[in-house]
Amino acid sequence: MKLDNLADAAVSSAVFAAIGLVVFAIAWWIMVKIAPFSIKKEIEEDQNVALGVIMAGVIIGIALIIAAAVHG
Repeated sequence: MKLDNLADAAVSSAVFAAIGLVVFAIAWWIMVKIAPFSIKKEIEEDQNVALGVIMAGVIIGIALIIAAAVHG
């Protein structure tokens, strides 16, 4: 009986993780498309630390929203 519950929990965790990753990828794609410049070029070649910090903040914000949606 407990093994069935464990299997169900593992499957639902994997499904929610996959859904979260898909939503996160879509959000990242939207951010890249609406930026008026190349994010990759700005961060990698021009060493734009401010843009890296802003993108990290946006990524953490999106991750928190997805985690709250999956948890609730």
